[in-house]
Amino acid sequence: MRYAYFPGCSLLSTARAYDLSARVACRALGIGLEEIPDWNCCGATSAHSLSRDLGIALPLRNLALAEAMGLDILAPCAACYNRLKSADAAIKGDPVMAGEMLSRCGLSYRGTIRVLSLLEAMTSVSEDALRSAVKRDLAGWKPACYYGCLLLRPPEIARFDDPENPSSMERILSALGAGPVEWPYRTECCGASLSLSRPDIVVRLTRDILSMAKRAGADCIVTACPLCQGNLEMRQPAAEAGSIGRFGLPVFYLSQVMGIAFGLSASDLALGQMLISPSSLMAAAR
Repeated sequence: MRYAYFPGCSLLSTARAYDLSARVACRALGIGLEEIPDWNCCGATSAHSLSRDLGIALPLRNLALAEAMGLDILAPCAACYNRLKSADAAIKGDPVMAGEMLSRCGLSYRGTIRVLSLLEAMTSVSEDALRSAVKRDLAGWKPACYYGCLLLRPPEIARFDDPENPSSMERILSALGAGPVEWPYRTECCGASLSLSRPDIVVRLTRDILSMAKRAGADCIVTACPLCQGNLEMRQPAAEAGSIGRFGLPVFYLSQVMGIAFGLSASDLALGQMLISPSSLMAAAR
């Protein structure tokens, strides 16, 4: 299995750990990732907020480049995935717009490829294949699976899992030996897009999410979005100020937990870049 890999801007900067762990976790499963040559920023989140044309033309160029490779796109970043998927849907629903946007890109696109998030791509791997790749037991881990806003919404665009009651991440982590907790805030917004403009709102939203995960008995949070991961990890000290106590919840990327289960090294998975140490959980993974 091979995909045209679209890392996007965040995975080559603030979310470098996601990029590194996604590549090695996919390799461990025999999934090939071929980075799209000369890819460009997809425009999330500023471009599509300011210009309809930019919000479509930027991701459309990447779609056209991937189609020329003859491969479906795998976009780990939830925001990139959302923009690529939205652009694909927009031009398929409007031939006039498609012609206009493609003329700006200077490329052709027939809409023959799929856009997948890392989470969706992992659901194509059988649970038996996941179990057979496990080399380190995650029994006793109690992760809270956090999907956030962009992986499943809008549902008519994503068309993947239940947007209100998803279960795909839980199935993957269960196949790896972990015991995901039941909790109601899996798809609540963490406010990442307001991080600079309204940090007060972001702290309140993250406090609610972290508090609920803690009440559910979680010992970590697992996500597939770099915005969510950064927000829920970086904001914990501020969120603790108005809570009942310390959260101390490591926030993993899904690919990092997969890599841990596959026996990959902490350096390969960039675990040393985490702000909240996962050392106690790592010690329990045998």
